[in-house]
Amino acid sequence: MLIITIKQGKEKSILAGDPWIYVSAIEKVDGKPQERNKPGSTAIVQSSSRKFLARAAYNAKSQIAARVWTLREEEPIDHALIKRRVQAAVERRAQALRDADPQALVQLVDGEKDGLPGLLAHGYGGADGYLVCQFNSGGVDLWKVAIVQALIKATGCNNVYERCDELLRKGEGLPVIWRALAGEEPPQRLMVREGSRLLPMDIRTGFTYPR
Repeated sequence: MLIITIKQGKEKSILAGDPWIYVSAIEKVDGKPQERNKPGSTAIVQSSSRKFLARAAYNAKSQIAARVWTLREEEPIDHALIKRRVQAAVERRAQALRDADPQALVQLVDGEKDGLPGLLAHGYGGADGYLVCQFNSGGVDLWKVAIVQALIKATGCNNVYERCDELLRKGEGLPVIWRALAGEEPPQRLMVREGSRLLPMDIRTGFTYPR
């Protein structure tokens, strides 16, 4: 496992709950080269005095060099944690999902707020509709299979599509891909409710057609 040592004084923001660790805050990174070069590798973050601070997803290709998973030393970063966090995120929005118009695009996961840095997930049409996900960091990209499995289980929706934010993924050193990850791809044009309006949209890209 990688070990990230933070410069003296830079640990304050981590302890205060800031989930992002920038390149400028890092003194050194120890570990095998193949782990250092793999976006999203799990790392232990420690202070300059070698005190445990966090577990984080490390990405040498990003200016946000590490994104914190947990401040708890006893909490491993594994499939179980990822699935728990996806389930909790969906459950937090259960009422909003029940109340939502079937044609609305409803947010299910909101990145750092849900302990899943860089992940955005929206649902359309309930269990018979589609899930649209963005994996905007190396950490969640590395756990993509577990995330998709957890989303399907939590929502009952079997159609999962990956939307790509080209700028963000390139900044993370990740491939630029649009694709169905499970089930069927959404059609190119759906009517999506935004407030009181129904708009023709391609939910795969977020493009709204002129009317």
